Amino acid sequence: QVQLVESGGGLVQAGGSLGLSCAASGTIFGLNLMGWYRQAPGKQRELVAYIESDGTADYIDAVQGRFTISRDNAKNTVSLQMNSLKPEDTAVYSCYAQVQTTLAPRVYEYWGQGTQVTVSS
Repeated sequence: QVQLVESGGGLVQAGGSLGLSCAASGTIFGLNLMGWYRQAPGKQRELVAYIESDGTADYIDAVQGRFTISRDNAKNTVSLQMNSLKPEDTAVYSCYAQVQTTLAPRVYEYWGQGTQVTVSS
């Protein structure tokens, strides 16, 4: 079994910064794509940013230039640094990972429990 445990988040004023971290633990033979989803009240969940095992990263347009995703393959962690936060960034942010749990070349998807990010205007 694999667990993703997030930390960080909280309340911040518009223009401020917050950092999120996520640690994967359990039976892990490899971590492929890792990322962060968010879901605001009344809206669909969206993939905010993701990063491949080789460090290639991508972002949705709404956060490009403000958010930075990174990962530490040795520690099985992924982080999201959020700068210049806006009220519309308010959402529950969840960690996501594609995990290889055996020697077979197959990955399974896992999500963290989510952490609240609230940006006040």
